[in-house]
Amino acid sequence: MPSDSISPATPALRGRHALITGAGRGIGAAIALRLARDGARLTLVGRHADTLQRTADRLPAGAEVQVLACDISQPDAVAAVFAQARAGFGPLAMLVNNAGQAHSAAFGKTTLDDWHQMLAVNLTGTFVCSQAALPDMLAARAGRIVNIASTAGLRGYAYVAAYTAAKHGVIGLTRALALEVAARGVTVNAVCPGYTDTDIVREGIERIVGKTGRSADDARAEFVKSNPQGRLVSPDEVADTVAWLCADGAAAITGQSISVSGGEVM
Repeated sequence: MPSDSISPATPALRGRHALITGAGRGIGAAIALRLARDGARLTLVGRHADTLQRTADRLPAGAEVQVLACDISQPDAVAAVFAQARAGFGPLAMLVNNAGQAHSAAFGKTTLDDWHQMLAVNLTGTFVCSQAALPDMLAARAGRIVNIASTAGLRGYAYVAAYTAAKHGVIGLTRALALEVAARGVTVNAVCPGYTDTDIVREGIERIVGKTGRSADDARAEFVKSNPQGRLVSPDEVADTVAWLCADGAAAITGQSISVSGGEVM
């Protein structure tokens, strides 16, 4: 081999087991693709196995992946799925709490059921999954928990009070847990995307068009006007941030809420 040749770099996360919730589409699917390229062994979790399988089918050739259907708002189901995940790929080194839902309504029209659903999926699901993953990381004295929050967790948004409250809760949980495990080799961070080019935003644009008769371009402008860059965030940009937090170079980063929003939150 010539002396000036460079050996291929070892993938940053080779062999490390990562569980990603809400991995069937959007940001979760982008995170799965990125972590697979970095060599992680992936457990993809979500409510619909067929949607998860479509993500699995897009991963690079040779990627190690298992698909497990679960409603993360149900603690017993979470416990069972985490046991299955360990049986397949061993202890967890990384958890990405990405699963979430957004419900839009005026505050006075937000029902108690809506409120409970937003808390159950966005906040309680993050809590339950973190509790399930943490023993592996503490035993290894190494681990990464990354919570996908939102700029809604850093500021207020009208007409999504329950969602905003839940995402503020995710950031509070991130900070509290980060302090508890900081000296034990585990980091806990939140990634806070602004409006991102996903099915959820596209569906929101369709609702605006249907209710107001405005054009799709006008409706889209409502979503990008708060972003100083004047655009939607790409799911890949969120995934890149998650991958950085999962890698060894981010070992000193914990308890942070990182805005990926084109400057919307500074």
